[in-house]
Amino acid sequence: MQDNFLFSREHVWVKPREEGVLVVGISSFAQDQLGEILFVELPTIGKELKQGTVLSIVESVKSASEVYMPLDGKVLEVNTELGDSPEYVNQDPFGNGWIAVIGISNPNQLNQLLDSKTYQEFIDSL
Repeated sequence: MQDNFLFSREHVWVKPREEGVLVVGISSFAQDQLGEILFVELPTIGKELKQGTVLSIVESVKSASEVYMPLDGKVLEVNTELGDSPEYVNQDPFGNGWIAVIGISNPNQLNQLLDSKTYQEFIDSL
C-alpha cells in the first residue's frame, strides 16, 4: 500500500504534488475489480467539481465505472497518455495510471479521506 497516499471510500487515491495540488487516480483494488481497462474518459481542464461528482469514467471489459471527485477542486491537468494507453491504469495505478491533477478548494476535506492502513482495513471488510 502507498504510504503517502490518501483514499476515498469510492477507491480513488490522492497524492500531494505541492501545497493545495493533488494527483488523483483509482486504487489498485478498483482497477483489479474492473478488469482490463479499455478507455478512460478524462475530465476537462479548468472544470471546477464538487466532492462526490463524476471526475472521469473508466471503461473496462466488465463495465463502465464513474470515478468520483475526492475533494472540491479544479482540474489543472489530465493524463493524456491514457488516451493511447488506458492499460496504464491496470499496470501502474499509483504511477503512470494517474487520471488528473486537481487544485483543491477546501483543504479541510482531506480529513475525510483514509490513510493507507485504514483504506486497507476498509477493503478487507468488503
